[in-house]
Amino acid sequence: MPRKNQAKTEDTHFRVLRLLQESPTSSQREIAKALGLSLGGVNYCLSALVDKGFIKMRNFREAEDKRKYVYLLTPKGIAEKTALTGRFLARKIREYEALNAEIEAVRAEMENSPSGTPTASAREK
Repeated sequence: MPRKNQAKTEDTHFRVLRLLQESPTSSQREIAKALGLSLGGVNYCLSALVDKGFIKMRNFREAEDKRKYVYLLTPKGIAEKTALTGRFLARKIREYEALNAEIEAVRAEMENSPSGTPTASAREK
């Protein structure tokens, strides 16, 4: 279970870093909406990324609302994003291959079924 939580945390960090690299002036609400996360989850993630030295928060000087921040990836953050990208891709490729194998198994089972409908064991997979 800890490994699954670690993968989820890595995915969240990757997505946040990726979004911030593209749009450093995004508000926490915008980040939450774009990534389908809670506002509290985004705040927690940003705090963790700041604590690890992956991003820096600075007041956005041009903003009328001086509470707005700009989130800048640090060199350490860029290196981490690169590493997270590789792990994210490897994980998603494994998931894709497993899903593809399951789809092929269900198709084969359907083709071999006299009625052309999946058997109970195929529906449970």
